[in-house]
Amino acid sequence: MALKIASFSTPNYTSNFCGPFRTPCLQLLKLLKPTPTRRIRRELKLAAVMFSDNPVVSDIIATGLSGGIALTLLKIWEQTAKRGVFDQKLNRKLVHVTVGLAFMLCWPMFSSGRQGAILASLIPGINIMKMLLLGLGIWKDDATVKSMSRFGNHRELLKGPLYYASTITLASAIYWRTSPIAIAAVCNLCAGDGMADIVGRRFGSQKLPYNQNKSVVGSITMACAGFLASIGYMFYFSSFGYMEESSKMVLGFFIVSIAAALVESHPLSTELDDNLTVPLASALVGSFVL
Repeated sequence: MALKIASFSTPNYTSNFCGPFRTPCLQLLKLLKPTPTRRIRRELKLAAVMFSDNPVVSDIIATGLSGGIALTLLKIWEQTAKRGVFDQKLNRKLVHVTVGLAFMLCWPMFSSGRQGAILASLIPGINIMKMLLLGLGIWKDDATVKSMSRFGNHRELLKGPLYYASTITLASAIYWRTSPIAIAAVCNLCAGDGMADIVGRRFGSQKLPYNQNKSVVGSITMACAGFLASIGYMFYFSSFGYMEESSKMVLGFFIVSIAAALVESHPLSTELDDNLTVPLASALVGSFVL
């Protein structure tokens, strides 16, 4: 803002903030006689306005804030895993459900266009590097391994957790917040797949006829959770003007969530990894119906 106003200043005035209105500004300042506290407050407001007008600065701030939120969540779940607050499998799924959805809530903090998308994608992108280093045994972090793996083996991070971070990175960098496909992929991966495991383990006594490792309740829960989360984020992003909600989009989210649940329930999906097959199915089906 300061630079913009300065560009219209005449040679007779050197103030960046007042420009050609320097004399009235000085008279007003003398009249108000601001105290140091007022002066500091005023400068902070001017700085805040300048930051909001500078997409690079605002994106850097947004990156720090959203990265801090994601890191805080991860640290919380690392501590619960370390202290045995939850069963290891439940703790892992709580990480699965919360981190991606919380990060997507931070997307409106970034600027529009590719710059905001790329900077946002750096946060889960850094986590990709972390999963690789931990999974290959180059970096030791028992708390992270315990909170994200089924059996406490660091090699597990090279599959599910790595696919998870990759999905959110690609959803940010390629589709971004204006695309319902990004919503469908992240919501069915996080809310859908995560809640299916949590509910299915507790109430899934009736197994699917074609996959004894999956339950009817779990698959229904996945479709419902993925669909409801998608609808919630549709309204969330539309409130910022990034997309326009519609009955067609709602129907599309329903079809995608059903397809994702069916793919997740297939034995081949278990063999490959749900964190890979679910977002791929969501993106593929979503490209036709969303």
